[in-house]
Amino acid sequence: MELTTMAPTTTRAIVSRAPTDDGKRQWNIEEVQVEAPQGNEVLVELVASGICHTDLGCGSFPDGVGPFPVPPYPRVLGHEGAGYVKEVGPLVSTVRPGDAVLMSFTYCQQCHNCLHGSPGYCPTFTPLNFTGYLHAFSNPNEPSEKIGGCFFGQSSSARLTRAQEQSLVRVTDLVKNIDELKMFAPLGCGIQTGAGTVTELASAKPSDAVAIIGLGGVGLSAIMGAKVANCKTIIGIDRFAERLELARTLGATDTINTSKLGDLSLTEKVRELTGGVGTTITIDATGVPALIEQGIQFTAQQGKFIILGVAPAEAVLTIPIVGHMMSGKQIMGSVEGGVTPSKYIPRLIEWHRKGQLPLEKLVKFYKAEKFEDAIHGMHDGTTIKPVIVW
Repeated sequence: MELTTMAPTTTRAIVSRAPTDDGKRQWNIEEVQVEAPQGNEVLVELVASGICHTDLGCGSFPDGVGPFPVPPYPRVLGHEGAGYVKEVGPLVSTVRPGDAVLMSFTYCQQCHNCLHGSPGYCPTFTPLNFTGYLHAFSNPNEPSEKIGGCFFGQSSSARLTRAQEQSLVRVTDLVKNIDELKMFAPLGCGIQTGAGTVTELASAKPSDAVAIIGLGGVGLSAIMGAKVANCKTIIGIDRFAERLELARTLGATDTINTSKLGDLSLTEKVRELTGGVGTTITIDATGVPALIEQGIQFTAQQGKFIILGVAPAEAVLTIPIVGHMMSGKQIMGSVEGGVTPSKYIPRLIEWHRKGQLPLEKLVKFYKAEKFEDAIHGMHDGTTIKPVIVW
């Protein structure tokens, strides 16, 4: 889809260009131009933008490589944003200029899943959120260059962006000030995905024993979700001691360091912690096939195993059919936690108010110009959830 209008505005954005011949990622802050909003579009001035591993995955490979159909380079990514509405298109009805908004994914609003509270499973989720617009921004120094965007209906890695109305959650009456709005920037993807997988998709209850494999931002959000649900046992699994320690401060009752299992397998260790039964809810936030297989093994009879991390595109899961039938286990996939953002994000904010969702323990702020430092922090494990501030 291509859109052109009059009166473009010049702004700054992190522009992702094709990697070098030796595979080096090329992201730079550049001046770009954004058009006035049309139809159901909204021009948003960002104050903060989260950086997610999905952004890196969609901006590090050559065109045509990778699991998602993103537009050709150059492109502007970003799908966790917080800001204020500057201008609205003629068909917009849910927000107005001056409103504080958080940004999440978009969906068709017409299919069975969208109409019944599961928009993350919209059949058109992939093209709507990954392909976006082929021409969302322009290069003021080379007007003929098309810069793709509207990533997840937003492209929040820009100071000004033209977003889909459906990707916005109005929080004008829910946030106290701009600093709080910045803190809430990652709610629209990573936080809601982790917490929502537990509280909504898995419908966790106090009687549940929950295991979360992989304690990045999403996995730790799942830990917090399990704590909100008052689950009796919450097991955090990772190979980094500092992540395990943080998980305990967020509500984990037990932790397992996979680098220090000794003679025990991960399955044996989990069963040891659960009286031999296993966990009634198991969530994999790594996408590592070997961990997924072990997670299914240690999930209890009639338990739920939820795939949350993105596995390699070619990865295949082999399941013994009769054994699976006799176990009664459910294997599910989580997209955005199975939630409707406009309904779930206000609940996340309420939990934060009550001290049940201590985002300040996960979020680390960086100036937009220091976005490479933020990415480095993600890679070396020193930063859980980086948020760049415009």
